[in-house]
Amino acid sequence: MNRWALLASLYVAQFLPVAFFGQTLPVFLRQQGVSLELVGLTSLLSLPWTLKVLWSPLIDRYGWTKWGHYKFWIVLMQSLMGIVITVCALLDFDNNFMLLLAMMLLAITFAATQDIATDALAVDILKPSERGLGNSIQVGGGYLGSIIGGGVILIALDTIGWQNSLLLMALGVFALIFPVIGYRESKSTPKAEFQLSLRSLTGFFRQSKIPQWILILVVYMMGVTIASTMSRPLLVDLNLSLSDIGLMNGIVSFSAGFVGAFVGGFLLKYLGRKRGLIIFGILIAVAIALWILPTVGYTSLPILYLCAAGLQFTYAMACVPMFAICMDNSRQGNAGFDYTLQITIIFIGSLLAGSLSGFLAESLGYWGAFAIASLLSLVGVLLTGFLLE
Repeated sequence: MNRWALLASLYVAQFLPVAFFGQTLPVFLRQQGVSLELVGLTSLLSLPWTLKVLWSPLIDRYGWTKWGHYKFWIVLMQSLMGIVITVCALLDFDNNFMLLLAMMLLAITFAATQDIATDALAVDILKPSERGLGNSIQVGGGYLGSIIGGGVILIALDTIGWQNSLLLMALGVFALIFPVIGYRESKSTPKAEFQLSLRSLTGFFRQSKIPQWILILVVYMMGVTIASTMSRPLLVDLNLSLSDIGLMNGIVSFSAGFVGAFVGGFLLKYLGRKRGLIIFGILIAVAIALWILPTVGYTSLPILYLCAAGLQFTYAMACVPMFAICMDNSRQGNAGFDYTLQITIIFIGSLLAGSLSGFLAESLGYWGAFAIASLLSLVGVLLTGFLLE
């Protein structure tokens, strides 16, 4: 199978449950009158994406290599993901809420583990010159999964109900296993020794300019996380229906992100990685600042659509050079660990920002949260300009 189509299908599959649970839960809780603090804390469901670095060396080291080292992990995790989503479909939302949250967390854990193997496979099969396009496909595939999981299925929730919506998503996850089953993985890539110890960590951090890059990773996406987390309850407070939010936040904005991923990949050829991060980061700050408009009374649908689409479009562009640099910093044979470690660092910053976003909005108002988010994005741009070679 074509490797580009393969990677696209894998990123679509992993983002189906992540987008659905990430989009649905904050909206549902806000509709039930839950506080912004608790809505902000739902970002903790992304914890497996932060912690996955802890088990990423296992994915690099162990696997059924006769079938395909990373292929084995991808098929296993995607199958388990589909099974857990099916279980979620059979649980009643009202009477088994805590168990449902646990199942959501498990499904996202399987998706995060599939992501480790998929990223490592991408590092193995893509040449450095192909990583711009590869990362466009990575981000674009993720957005396509988000369009389906966070948009189409969210709208379906209003019409066909909780159980049928989740069964539909599980069917999609199972169907997307078939492309990787037909792929023949190369057996030539040397696998790293299993060492979650100091040696693996120090080997990565000994690379040139890595500490400075780590600081950029922590800060750069914080503003996006705050804006994204608080935009959902804002839309609920503006009395938009679940279908309206699904169309705006799940389909239109994610479609803009899908386009942005390929625009970013195209521009990366001319701008280069550093300049791309700087320019795209400035555009992110502007897009976040636009969210202040609906907080001061400009709540027409065209403005809301502009805000939602602008944030995802600029964020997707910035992901392309950022992920390309992460691939560049990943050592052959340790790709699963090295790449996952860098993505984990992004998630640490995002987790912190997302958890605090509700408290910022409660104390300063939505406009204050968006203003701080925009400033944080500019701080990320400054760090990139001064610290990245």
